[in-house]
Amino acid sequence: MMLRGDLTLGILAGGRGSRLGGRDKAWLQRDGIAQVLRIARRFNNECGATLVSANRDLHRYGTEGLATIEDRVIDIGPLGGIDALASACTTSWLLTIPVDVVNTNDCLLRTLASAGGEGAAAEDDDGLQPLVALYRVQRLRDAARAAIAANAFSIEAMQARIPLPRVRFAGLRFGNLNTPEDLHLAGYADD
Repeated sequence: MMLRGDLTLGILAGGRGSRLGGRDKAWLQRDGIAQVLRIARRFNNECGATLVSANRDLHRYGTEGLATIEDRVIDIGPLGGIDALASACTTSWLLTIPVDVVNTNDCLLRTLASAGGEGAAAEDDDGLQPLVALYRVQRLRDAARAAIAANAFSIEAMQARIPLPRVRFAGLRFGNLNTPEDLHLAGYADD
């Protein structure tokens, strides 16, 4: 059984939000709560620490009590954020969640952990969701470092280096906030 103190939540919030006109997805609001805070609060009872991979407005996270880490290697997409989170993580396990995820179920962590071994990546009704994943940190550090050295920035390819199994969440769609229509359908306020 994984102990809360041995697990860090890593929120991936370093994207540019280009499909949303540059809007920072971390601070999109639903029911008056910013997306990054919604995710941090959702996993607060399951994870002993929270880190946010972010590349802008770092002071804003600090005012909310969130620790941030910038990408160590820029412009390589989500792998840059995962590498940064893994390098800063002080626990044995890291749960990564993209800041634009709309839904997670109550058994997400427990289900990913049940795969055993080195962790697992989630697969919902829309397919593989590689950014929703549980990792043993040391293996993740090695795999991320090797992927970056090989200029192979695909998250799926990096996960294959571990290897990380997929866990199916039947009947669930994590969703994401990529377009104005996504925001509207998920009930997020327009800025």
